[in-house]
Amino acid sequence: MRHRLLARAVPAFVLLAALGGPALAQDGLSYQQPPAPIADILDKKPTPTPSLSPDRTTLALFDRSNLPPIAELAEPMLRLAGYRINPRNNGPANSRVSWLTGLSFQPVTGGEARAVTLPANSRFTSPNWSPDGRSVAFLMDAPTGLELWLADVASGQARKLTDARINATAGGAFDWLPDSSGLMAQMVPAGRRAAPDVSGPPSGPTVEESMGRAAPVRTYQDLLANAGDEALFEHYFTSQLTLVPLQGRARPIGEPAVHLGASVSPDGRYLLKTTVKRPWSYVVPARLFPTEVVVTDLQGRIVHRVADLPLRDDIPTAFDATAPGPRSVSWRSDAPATLVWAEAQDGGDPRNPADVRDRVFMLAAPFDAEPTRLVDLSERYAGVTWGDADTALVYSRWFNSRHETRFVVDPSDPGEGRVLLERNYQDRYNDPGFPVTEPNAAGFPVARFTSDGRVLMTGAGATREGEYPFLATMDLSNGETERLWTSASGDYETIVGILDDDARRLVTRRETRNDPPNLYVRNLDGQTPDALTTFPDPAPQLAGVSRQLITYTRKDGVQLSGTLYLPAGYDRDRDGPLPLVMWAYPAEFTDAAVAGQVVDSANRFVRPGGSSHLFLLTQGYAVLDDPSMPIVGVDGAEPNDTYIEQLTASAQAAVDAVVGMGVADRDRIAVGGHSYGAFMTANLLAHTDLFRTGIARSGAYNRTLTPFGFQAEQRTYWEATDTYTEMSPFTYAKRVNEPILLIHGEADDNSGTFPVQSERFYAALKGNGATVRYVVLPLEAHGYRARESVGHTLWEMTRWLDRYVKDAPAR
Repeated sequence: MRHRLLARAVPAFVLLAALGGPALAQDGLSYQQPPAPIADILDKKPTPTPSLSPDRTTLALFDRSNLPPIAELAEPMLRLAGYRINPRNNGPANSRVSWLTGLSFQPVTGGEARAVTLPANSRFTSPNWSPDGRSVAFLMDAPTGLELWLADVASGQARKLTDARINATAGGAFDWLPDSSGLMAQMVPAGRRAAPDVSGPPSGPTVEESMGRAAPVRTYQDLLANAGDEALFEHYFTSQLTLVPLQGRARPIGEPAVHLGASVSPDGRYLLKTTVKRPWSYVVPARLFPTEVVVTDLQGRIVHRVADLPLRDDIPTAFDATAPGPRSVSWRSDAPATLVWAEAQDGGDPRNPADVRDRVFMLAAPFDAEPTRLVDLSERYAGVTWGDADTALVYSRWFNSRHETRFVVDPSDPGEGRVLLERNYQDRYNDPGFPVTEPNAAGFPVARFTSDGRVLMTGAGATREGEYPFLATMDLSNGETERLWTSASGDYETIVGILDDDARRLVTRRETRNDPPNLYVRNLDGQTPDALTTFPDPAPQLAGVSRQLITYTRKDGVQLSGTLYLPAGYDRDRDGPLPLVMWAYPAEFTDAAVAGQVVDSANRFVRPGGSSHLFLLTQGYAVLDDPSMPIVGVDGAEPNDTYIEQLTASAQAAVDAVVGMGVADRDRIAVGGHSYGAFMTANLLAHTDLFRTGIARSGAYNRTLTPFGFQAEQRTYWEATDTYTEMSPFTYAKRVNEPILLIHGEADDNSGTFPVQSERFYAALKGNGATVRYVVLPLEAHGYRARESVGHTLWEMTRWLDRYVKDAPAR
């Protein structure tokens, strides 16, 4: 019986079609190291991550693990109902956890950070400040499970609150009580027996049927597949909600159930919990199983039923589609115990005509009245920022037009809401940012206001010259903004937190082209900022690399851009053209002007990590990073109907630009990309002769295998058959006459990029006589995590490019 438990010794690399040789399997190749200095950079300790306490006095600095060894990814993993879990510790699979390894507390007044004493070789995850800012809770990995721990700011000591029974399979395993006296945690039920044995022979076939009801589904990964999977899902995802006080004994809340989420109300009196129930489904993930959303008291007694939703396996494939019934149910942040949710008024189908698409409701405790309408929306509900009793900002979006509307709503007198602004949400230059939020006394996020009633706003501050983050105020009566502070020219400085009621003192994270990110306290009244940290350059070997924004124009007039990186010490007049790699990722737009927006990155401190293509700079390559590949649909046209024409025109313009600058010659340029960028790479090799070779990592190449939509394509294969066929490089495998390197994670978890995509594309290329190498990374998902996998990927890329670009003879 197939239960998809990945528990095995690390297999040999799967490498097909050795360089320049016949199409034969190559067994036993061990992991290879990339050339110097890449390996040294990969092994550098990452810079700590900061978090400001709710009381604004302390920064928590979290040490992050480096690339994990492949042995960590080789731990058993179960793929169940859209989740990947580690059965050893009832948490997410190691491929989905970025473990933290240390914690220190840094006073914002300056001085030395104080390290928290933790057991040797500790690793933990999910840190969360208490509402009073006195402590941080987190999940500690132990040999038999996850433990709930607490670190105290005043003493710098940490202690264990529970044994290894935390259940984090569905994420969100604990929630602070608003008075900081304890936590609500999801735990493994007491007395849980051993996991079901699903290794025996099957008792019968697996049968699914559809009796004439349209139920289109996207290409979800890791679904249940048989009775064994069902039994394992119920075993591992059943949890017991438990009240865990900081002092005293823990006690259960209600009965065990398959909880996908639970949160405490701001007044600490109620729990909002989401559970799923049978029948499970083999075609959609757990979040679309039959679902109950209820409110209970802290004894587990049901106070109110919010929703009892059926299986949702028939949602239309359009991106603006949703399921009928309550969704996005949450607590109102600024009220003691008020529920908020949205419900589609068009049946969830954007093809149905409707003036009101979504209606947002509220219902206050004791939940015995009729729900109150907060606002009606002509687009899909996209969230809310709570302010105070009479002010909230509600957001709506419509994917098909990339349109966003923001409303000012008075929760004490709800009605239609007042439109604050409308915009194309892809428009970076005119992005007003979002309200600054901070936790209130209960630990829930609320907007910050100035003394004259204006809301504080922060944003990326994108301009043609670069991103310059800002702090501003917005008048909610008319949407007018006033800048309080903007990152200085040449700096990239973001706000970590605000230290005073007047928003004059900030904790910021500042970097420049040459200075690594560090933390500062900045006074807006003009004093020189005080440095809190002195984190070093993690990769000084790249300090001499040069970069510049280049702009150029596509033949249809669309403005394009990319960031050109040149190796340290390169002199154009002395050294001449370099071998060059273009690494890109297409994007869809509805506005050509927005598609043509460019943002210089000259004020950013750029150092590569993971399997970044920028490591090629250490090997004598120039890199054109993120050259624009916009696919624009205007006047209601579908962008993808002219995908190939627009893609090839963008690539031609990029090649002409770097050749015209004299930094590359037309005969030594490669193209590469990851995921949708891999799809792009294969198409460019099939439809142009611009490049000597391509590198395609974790891509999808046959769109008939994703028939109910992909990326930004909303139409199904049967609605746009020609487009699906024309966009698939698999269709044109016979035209790929340049060498191509295919790399794919064996356990890819991304929707649509099943490993079979690369497997079948390799077979098509091999069958048509192409020069192709196919590398399968054991245990890796869509992104590559293990140190061995990352190092080997960079070795493969460097060796391939040296052979087919740097050292290749003229064509």
